[in-house]
Amino acid sequence: MSRFPTDELAPTGTLRAAVNLSNTILVQQNGPDGELDGVAVMLARELGRRVGLPVEIVTFKAAADLFAALAEGRWDVAFLAEDPARAAQIDFTSPYVLIEATYLAPAGTAMRSVEDVDRAGVRIAVGRGSAYDLYLSRMITQAEIVRSEIAGGTAAIDLFLAEKLDVAAGLRPQLAAYARKGQGLTVLDGRFMEIGQAAGLPRGRPDAAAFVRQFIDEMKATGFVADALRRTGQHDVVVAPR
Repeated sequence: MSRFPTDELAPTGTLRAAVNLSNTILVQQNGPDGELDGVAVMLARELGRRVGLPVEIVTFKAAADLFAALAEGRWDVAFLAEDPARAAQIDFTSPYVLIEATYLAPAGTAMRSVEDVDRAGVRIAVGRGSAYDLYLSRMITQAEIVRSEIAGGTAAIDLFLAEKLDVAAGLRPQLAAYARKGQGLTVLDGRFMEIGQAAGLPRGRPDAAAFVRQFIDEMKATGFVADALRRTGQHDVVVAPR
């Protein structure tokens, strides 16, 4: 990779890398104050190593909180889902992984696939400000979207259960793990979107953005991303095409 003037990538001298703790596919933490792991954390640390900078992992409980912190200048690079609503303020790389989004429903539901959901009378629980909230807000025409007041974690599932809603939107691996706990729940067939998880920088740093794009492409090509997923047990997640 070409050398890069680090003052644009990390103006404070430390690479502040933002991650979303609610996406346990990309970030894992052993306890509330435990060591961080996961592909997003590994990418952040490798990026810092490449440019010779210390790395500070800045954690957020939800993607909505991470995005809001952009206006406060609290991070230099973030690992989150790309979305047109966010792209107005964030310069995204290509995705490094792809994760299917689908619905969790009661086991006795008459709905079998994601195509059955967008109908009058159906209520969908979503995490406020999540990638699937942004997407479904554009695409759903008949069903009702019910947003959790608390973003991140299992808030959408908690709302779905508490209010006896029809489905909860979320990432397939997380919903499948929840359904396996034996609470009379099932994951619907199909997907309503495939979420590209990418790195992003605040707009207005074009050289830094170009450098990080090249970095992410290299990490996919060399097998770094695939190895990080394997090492953290994320076997159902797909590395994005190069």
